[in-house]
Amino acid sequence: MSAAVARSGRFYTAARRHPWVLGKVADWKIPLGPYTPAQIAVALCGGFALFKSISLWSWMGPVPVVAWVLAIWAVRRPKVRGRTPLQAALGWLLLVWQPAGGRLGGRAARDRAARPFLGGFTLEDAPAPARVRAPSRTALGPAGRSASPRRVVATGRVGLSVGPASQVEQLLALAGQRAGGR
Repeated sequence: MSAAVARSGRFYTAARRHPWVLGKVADWKIPLGPYTPAQIAVALCGGFALFKSISLWSWMGPVPVVAWVLAIWAVRRPKVRGRTPLQAALGWLLLVWQPAGGRLGGRAARDRAARPFLGGFTLEDAPAPARVRAPSRTALGPAGRSASPRRVVATGRVGLSVGPASQVEQLLALAGQRAGGR
């Protein structure tokens, strides 16, 4: 049994089969044509330039006319990065015309105007920690240390006050005082 032959198919769009040309109607076409838009542009612009400057090039004989005809022939199928010269020129024109920041929603994208940042904040006094009586000597553990951990809380004065760090510690301290009082 032989190996299966790989099949491939190619699909061409109508634009590839029938490129945009001028001068072809059914089976009739312009002599030496049909012509692309680029060829027509070179023919018109070059012919106008040659006609206006005939006094400058007439001493060269037919050389400028032959160069003009060769230029028309040379632009029959040119591509600029895969695009026709007319499309490429339109692309460059649109690129120059485009706003520097680009577009958003069809309109030119612009940075927002500068404005001062006005903000504020409020300083509030922290609530004073609840004063808990110092534990009695019976609530202290060995070596005179308290059974519950304590945190040093700084006050506005030079001295420091010692008190429970959190509400849970305060509750534990109260529970320790009650247990020691029984």
